[in-house]
Amino acid sequence: MGFEELGLIIAGLVVGSVVGATGVGGGALMTPILIMGFGVKPALAVGTDLLYAAITKAFGVWLHRTRGTVNWRIVGLLAAGSLPACLATLYAIEQMGENGLKFSVITKTLAVMIIITGSFTLFRALIQKAATHEEQPVVSWMHGRAREPLVVLLGAVVGVTVTLSSVGAGAIVATLLLVLYPRLPTVSIVGTDIAYAIPLALVAGLGHAGSGNVDWHMLGFMLCGSLPGMFLGTKFGFLVPEKVLRCTLGGMLVFIGILLLNK
Repeated sequence: MGFEELGLIIAGLVVGSVVGATGVGGGALMTPILIMGFGVKPALAVGTDLLYAAITKAFGVWLHRTRGTVNWRIVGLLAAGSLPACLATLYAIEQMGENGLKFSVITKTLAVMIIITGSFTLFRALIQKAATHEEQPVVSWMHGRAREPLVVLLGAVVGVTVTLSSVGAGAIVATLLLVLYPRLPTVSIVGTDIAYAIPLALVAGLGHAGSGNVDWHMLGFMLCGSLPGMFLGTKFGFLVPEKVLRCTLGGMLVFIGILLLNK
């Protein structure tokens, strides 16, 4: 095993731990690591990371399922919007062919989504606080199923961004779910968000694989680190104060996004 393979295992371990602890950072961390750290082409990095995320988060959902922290109705609503949007985006990517436009669209979308993800991670508490006033949510006028079309629309938007960049199904969805469902426990938001990302990442990843944009050798080494990392993050993430964890992660993501945008 060479230094590159060892690096992939370590990267998988770190990213898996972060995802397990916060539900954030899968594509936002791993894809730029592959591009800037290992010199992987953007389309290949996105495709490989999508399958990596699907498998890693499937393990995370199994851990959350044992705690009953997944709201499957919300998962279904998000998937109803994201999967059709994912398939349409895969078709659009295929039509671009192998040219500069495809490279530019994927790279720019990735950079912008990383910055947005970092910002949502940094200001999640403020967004959640602004969505409530004296324990009365801003969305209180939406009762029961009245808010469900918004959840489907959220899934559709994220379906496009995740298929293009592998980023968006973490902090963005989790934060907006906190706004739409302010009384849903945070641990359930994390579990639901991780569960929703699996079918989206799997379909998008297989679509990229069909275009030859998955490195299976690289994927195997990433998973060797990510699965134990996910376990460690889920079990022991609570030992690090949430505010410290999110501020560190959010600031790092904004910095990475700016670097990638200027690359």
